[in-house]
Parts: sequence; C-alpha cells; structure tokens
Amino acid sequence: QAIQAINGCTNMTAEEFTNMIFQKIDVNNDGELTLEEFINGVEKDGDLMELITKSFDLSNVLKVIQNG
Repeated sequence: QAIQAINGCTNMTAEEFTNMIFQKIDVNNDGELTLEEFINGVEKDGDLMELITKSFDLSNVLKVIQNG
C-alpha cells in the first residue's frame, strides 16, 4: 500500500513498481541496491528524482546527490 501511495499508479502493483525501480537502477543486477547505485540511478532518472522528492523527506540523500 505504501509503494502504491508513493508511485501514484493504481494500475501497477507494488511488485511491478519495485521491479521497475530495480531495472532502472540496479546496474549490476544482483537484486540489491547499494547507496552508490541508488544515488547514481536517481541522478540519471529525472522522473525517479521527482517521485522521490515529492514522496519522501530525503533531504540528506538529495544533498549528497546534488553535491556529488
């Protein structure tokens, strides 16, 4: 329910949403996201950045991304 609230898509299950995120940013396809993969993935995907910015207070993570 939380993931569906975050993604704003009622036509996508939580599993489908999670799989989409992992396909976008799990670069080594190991089924786990490191902090580096997460930061790099969000930096490269404007839609994902916007989604996270609107959905969470991740100001510390965003500061790291913006400051490199």
